[in-house]
Amino acid sequence: MDYFEWVPELPDEYETSLIRIMLIVILSGLIGIERESKNHPAGLRTHILVGVGSCLLMLVSLYGFEPFLEEHPELVGFDPSRIPSYVISGIGFLGAGTIMVHGGVTVRGLTTAASIWVVAGLGLVVGIGMYYEAIFTTLIIVMTLFFLNKFEMFYKERVRHKKLLLLSLVVKKGEGNITAINEAITSHGIEITQYQIEDDDDLKGLDSFKYSLLILTPDIVNFNGVLEVVKKLHCIEKIQLHKK
Repeated sequence: MDYFEWVPELPDEYETSLIRIMLIVILSGLIGIERESKNHPAGLRTHILVGVGSCLLMLVSLYGFEPFLEEHPELVGFDPSRIPSYVISGIGFLGAGTIMVHGGVTVRGLTTAASIWVVAGLGLVVGIGMYYEAIFTTLIIVMTLFFLNKFEMFYKERVRHKKLLLLSLVVKKGEGNITAINEAITSHGIEITQYQIEDDDDLKGLDSFKYSLLILTPDIVNFNGVLEVVKKLHCIEKIQLHKK
């Protein structure tokens, strides 16, 4: 008698479950390796455990209650999304444990907390059988963690040598005045990051409006240098400059 005749044939859902669990081990492991390489508190093991755990709960929600429902056909209110919803809300407690505040100002661990949350989502997606979506999402996450980190460091290094200032102007109403102000500011190497135009209550009845700008100035342009740039414009009636 053949030996394999003694081996019981596994149901299809068992084989499906094993494939999905192995896939989430690989996908969550890729994300965990990146966190591990940067010495973050939640690394390879944590991400794999979160991914496998959420995938397992998704599988339980899909297949775990089938025998019970077959025995009780009168139960028609079964909702397979109930367990996954608790996974998403509950994983926030684990993510919060990776966030640290230093001196009440600097916050660290937000990216790791986000990666744990998204790995839990990957586990649910793999558990329900959305393989291509999970693989594509993992590629985006890994590229974000590996490559955008270098871009972020480059941008921070660039901004570090600039000063952030709030420039508030009272401007005469007239065509082309805002354009003239923006061109005068940017022509001196000053970057406008945000602006707002509003009709101030103090200016009601006057032919003027308030123009506020959030600007980044290079080190070579000092506080007084910004004032020198804008006070030459005849359309400006009042200038206020604040350090952020």
